[in-house]
Amino acid sequence: MKKRALVSVSDKQGIVPFIEELDAMGVEVISTGGTKRALEEAGISVIGIEEVTGFPEMMDGRVKTLHPAIHGGLLGVRENEEHMSALNEQGIGLIDFVIVNLYPFQATVENPDATFDDAIENIDIGGPSMIRSAAKNHQDVAVIVDAEDYPAVLQELKDFDGELTVERKRKLAAKAFRHTAAYDALIGEYLTKHTGEDAPEKLTVTYNRKQMLRYGENPHQLAAFYERPLGNPVSISRAEQLHGKELSYNNINDADAALAVIRDFNGPAVAAIKHMNPCGVGIGETIYDAFIKAYEADSTSIFGGIIACNREVDKETALKMKEIFLEIIIAPSFSKEALAVLTEKKNLRLLTVNLSSNQPSEQRITTVSGGALMQETDTLSYEDVEVTIPTDRKPSDLELEQIKMAWKVVKHVKSNAIVLAKDDMTIGVGAGQMNRVGAAKIAIEQAGEKAEGSVMASDAFFPMSDTVEAAGKAGIRCIIQPGGSKRDQESIDMANEYGIAMVFTGVRHFKH
Repeated sequence: MKKRALVSVSDKQGIVPFIEELDAMGVEVISTGGTKRALEEAGISVIGIEEVTGFPEMMDGRVKTLHPAIHGGLLGVRENEEHMSALNEQGIGLIDFVIVNLYPFQATVENPDATFDDAIENIDIGGPSMIRSAAKNHQDVAVIVDAEDYPAVLQELKDFDGELTVERKRKLAAKAFRHTAAYDALIGEYLTKHTGEDAPEKLTVTYNRKQMLRYGENPHQLAAFYERPLGNPVSISRAEQLHGKELSYNNINDADAALAVIRDFNGPAVAAIKHMNPCGVGIGETIYDAFIKAYEADSTSIFGGIIACNREVDKETALKMKEIFLEIIIAPSFSKEALAVLTEKKNLRLLTVNLSSNQPSEQRITTVSGGALMQETDTLSYEDVEVTIPTDRKPSDLELEQIKMAWKVVKHVKSNAIVLAKDDMTIGVGAGQMNRVGAAKIAIEQAGEKAEGSVMASDAFFPMSDTVEAAGKAGIRCIIQPGGSKRDQESIDMANEYGIAMVFTGVRHFKH
């Protein structure tokens, strides 16, 4: 008995040569719509779907393969006599191969001109049904949803006299169920957004593997990098690598942290990142000025760090960057001259990211053992909050500008976090400490003499006045913090004692 293949693909990459090979092996081809036309134009003999079902396509193609003549041929278990008898009685032929991929739902909704109705019409019904039927019965039916599998399938058919191994069919079935699950997850995500549901009872997300990584945080850990469809366009997953070694697991984490910092600045800004914490951030009239300040903020920690810029890197800036060892430089673009300078360093990774898109508030999902946590991205800015000034002294205009910068940076520092800033640059960063005064002491020690006349930002309130006292002794002139402690008055009194202006935001910026 001749084998039969059911073919219906939206993505027609490689489909004609693949089916030509099956045809040459004597496999009958059943197809429909645009796929049928493409195969016939290539000279392949094709049986129309209506010839199998005895039923015409209807409702603009919504109903064409949802028929017992199709699903019976897919679901019939060859070794089950009752199944075979029922198929014979109904005149239903077996189908041995299903080569199907689905309506382009993702591409449709990514189009800014697409309407809600366009999205709905690109929800495939017959395709997933055929894929799932074939995958359920994979011991008898080979289901192929990915063009990358065409060569391996053909080779195995040639090697094993027109048959596929059980292992191959099982792998294909597993991929098929992943394919339909991912498809449904995208549709569910799209519709959920349109209902305004922020925390649905089921959180189903999908990611596409972008690349395998050499290892994870440590060499003994397996790792891979996945990209979220319909995700944030301003992301490391959408970056284009122009030069350098392949990114590592830690590189990707650090690069993501660097992008998060510079997205918060409108003017020229540069952030240097080490181990997911900003070690130096600078702003200036030009990207060169900003880089110099980011470098001088901590010229020790920047060694081997990740640099992110929110403006094109020019030759002057590239020449300064070349003087130090850096792992990655991220920017919207690099001038031709800058590329010529930086590509002289063989291993330096150069990435471009389109920063022109607005930063959407998106879900951040963090796994824990046996579960996951979901929250929105922290996108609150100084302009979004109502500040109060409880101290006797009020900040000067210059101090206000500096605390705004420090407050933007402290949001991206691991808690407990303290940031000192002066002259449009960070001068001290205390990150990830178990108590707040400990973080402050680290930042003050790093700043040294520069602490005199600087400003301080804290990601959360002061539980007692010791941090303010340490700031006062270091000569810090202005502090921005959320407020809200039961002992706020003690901190206010201490600030007044040292002549410090203090600003309350009412907003905490914890980052664990």
